[in-house]
Amino acid sequence: MSEEEFFQFCQMNDTLEFERDSYGNIILMSPTGAFTGNFNLRISGFLFMWNETHRLGQVFDSSTGFTLPNGAVRSPDVSWVRNERWNAISKEEQEVFAPLYPDFVIEIRSKSDGLKYLKDKMKEYIANGTSLGWLIDRFDNKIYIYRSDKNVEVHDSLHTVLSGESVLPEFTLDLASLIK
Repeated sequence: MSEEEFFQFCQMNDTLEFERDSYGNIILMSPTGAFTGNFNLRISGFLFMWNETHRLGQVFDSSTGFTLPNGAVRSPDVSWVRNERWNAISKEEQEVFAPLYPDFVIEIRSKSDGLKYLKDKMKEYIANGTSLGWLIDRFDNKIYIYRSDKNVEVHDSLHTVLSGESVLPEFTLDLASLIK
């Protein structure tokens, strides 16, 4: 399917969520469980509040599709794009799957997610320009931090305070406080 055909396909099936990989394969995304959905929203809320204070970019939810440079259309659980990059695309491009990569992404593993699939997805974000990404695996109690230098840092506990580093200045997230 072309970009437009895929967008229309998703609109016609708006009760379902899809992604498309760089080979054109369509991936049906299953809904998350209630705990994961709440956990995702709470994390999104912290990023949203930080962004309201700093006004450096735009925050997006898990329903937002981005067309990456490799042609994949991905929907991170939480994402953020710097204002100058967001404002550089047209209003028409903002209404469809935006043709840009997020500067920051979070993927939260739910019961229906395979860890290898999520790790591959995180590598894809980084390979396509994303500067910082967090993969939060609450089932194995691990956090994987992906950076543009391709190094992956692994924390063997969710009792970690994550930093937005230079991508999200002054943003921190205390995961332990969210897991209670």
